[in-house]
Amino acid sequence: MNLELDKKLVLVTGASRGIGRAIALAFAREGAYVSAVARGERDLARLQDELYKASERPHLTTVADVATRAGADLALRETVGHFGGLDIVVTVVGKSFARDAHELTDDDLASSIETNLTSAAHVAQRAAPVLAQRGGGSITMIASIWGREAGGAPGYNVAKAGVIALGKALARDYARDRVRVNTIAPGSILFPGGGWDRRRIADPVAIDAFVAAEIPSGRFGTVDEVADVVLFVASPRASWVTGTCVPVDGGQSRSF
Repeated sequence: MNLELDKKLVLVTGASRGIGRAIALAFAREGAYVSAVARGERDLARLQDELYKASERPHLTTVADVATRAGADLALRETVGHFGGLDIVVTVVGKSFARDAHELTDDDLASSIETNLTSAAHVAQRAAPVLAQRGGGSITMIASIWGREAGGAPGYNVAKAGVIALGKALARDYARDRVRVNTIAPGSILFPGGGWDRRRIADPVAIDAFVAAEIPSGRFGTVDEVADVVLFVASPRASWVTGTCVPVDGGQSRSF
């Protein structure tokens, strides 16, 4: 299937590692021009080299913290200024904090909301009018299965549920402007240096037991499996998909 992504102008936040990195590289391989945003300058420099090798086209990297208004403004300004427009936005920034409700402090809750929800909101709310003025486009926000049902860290649950709710609201508000907004809900995804990788190294027996009990497919998901779904949902080929949340979890979640 041709996803019609050639020469599309794509902004990916949280792009320097894990799911975000896989998404940025996948867009580049499809012929898109990628603006990759993250806080880590060194990781972004490595990604810029990888993006060029994936497509032999020029791409843009910007060091910015999109959880701040100034960082989100910079990401949009640099992208639109460099490429002359914007077609697709993917927000990926996310992190889990305290694992149990009784350990959840005010600071943990605030940090979880800022990292997971505010970062997505800052970018999506700034990008939607830009896409509308261009005649349409798509915004895809990475949520989590723990935004759809109970489980995981409680602050993370709250924040990712907020991402899904925001996606629905933006989708309805901008539908007539031909701006589609969706969320993707990954399950447990394994990649080097990620949370599941660290837990597996620390206690492999416990993690093997978790996989056996909680993931019907019998293994962790990969970042590329998430990226593949994101590319379709974000692409023009998903033109009648908006306001929805798509799980990518190997059957892990239990919600309908």
